[in-house]
Amino acid sequence: MAVRRLRPLLSTALVAAITALTIAPLLYMVVVSFMPRGESTTLPTPLWPSRWSGENYYELLVRRSIDGAWFDYRIVPALVNSLAIAAIATALGLLLTVPAGYAFAKLRFRGRARLLQILIASLIVPGQVAMLPLFLIFKELGLVNSYAGVILPSLAGIFAILFVRQATLAIPDEMIDAARIDGAGEVRIFVSIVLPLLTPIVVTLALFLFLGSWNDFLWPLIVLADQHLYTLPVAIAAIGREHAADGELMMAAAVVTTMPVLLLFLALQRYYLTGLLGGSIKG
Repeated sequence: MAVRRLRPLLSTALVAAITALTIAPLLYMVVVSFMPRGESTTLPTPLWPSRWSGENYYELLVRRSIDGAWFDYRIVPALVNSLAIAAIATALGLLLTVPAGYAFAKLRFRGRARLLQILIASLIVPGQVAMLPLFLIFKELGLVNSYAGVILPSLAGIFAILFVRQATLAIPDEMIDAARIDGAGEVRIFVSIVLPLLTPIVVTLALFLFLGSWNDFLWPLIVLADQHLYTLPVAIAAIGREHAADGELMMAAAVVTTMPVLLLFLALQRYYLTGLLGGSIKG
């Protein structure tokens, strides 16, 4: 009896310990970002600020005067650029991949099996392999150093198509066949029947697409040359090259990068968890 009572307590303690280890770096990142400049590099390493200071955020987000000259890290424009690019990439990505996933799951068309095999085989090819030929193609099309050049490669993600397809397979064929017998067209079936059932899946996929675009660093670094077009990861990397020793400033930049997606995840976590568990679709 004592062992049975002790087991839930041990499980809870283990989960709490794992949670603490997971969030500890994030909490320390926030704490360091509020430390006065240079305090995080002192020995012994402080775990708490001697005084809470917002000077790192002020310096990062607001232009400051250095010897009479104005200096701008351009974090706010980069933040706006990243938000716009991620939002557009997510919306267009959903518009392309959700119908494609439904088509691969429920529609019968010539070459479907072969196309599906090609898509699955393409997953093993690293994305970095295609960057050079993709850059040369975009250069010929005049899309280098433009937002279109950043967004277009991520629109038709293979993982997104397969993710929607796998979820759509759980929808009973009888439900769709009954709608066809009643005279509903494929577009109406998709909009009125399939999409409501796939809502948690679509929200989960939207989070994946948004995070993928938000965190993308290598491709925007390659395709964007104008500093005014930089996304947030590229802008922070540019700051890090000159201020790598300023740990408090870089932690503030990390917080600015992390908070928007963290707030988005917290707002949509109910749909996200339901989508991952597949609880909204019954076979």
